[in-house]
Amino acid sequence: MSWLGIIVGVLRRPRLWSVAVRQMRRTMAPGWWRRSPFLPVPAGDYLHFRLVTQNGGTGGKPSAHDVVSYLDWCRQLRRASIGS
Repeated sequence: MSWLGIIVGVLRRPRLWSVAVRQMRRTMAPGWWRRSPFLPVPAGDYLHFRLVTQNGGTGGKPSAHDVVSYLDWCRQLRRASIGS
C-alpha cells in the first residue's frame, strides 16, 4: 500500500477531507502515539478485517481508489442518514 498515493488521492477531492478526518479519528489505533510508525493509522486488526471483507481471501493491499471509494461511500451514507 502506498500511503503517499492514498494521501494524494484524498487531497485531490476536497469534498472528502472532512470525511477522511472523521474516519481517521474513528478508526485510529488506541495509543497510536506510543507505537511505530507514530501515525494515527487504523489498528492492524481492523484494517485486515476491512480488506478481507472488501477483497476476500487474505485481503490484499488497499489502493488509493479503494480508499477514495470507501470515503465517498461514508460521505453518501452520512448524507442519507442526516437527510432522513
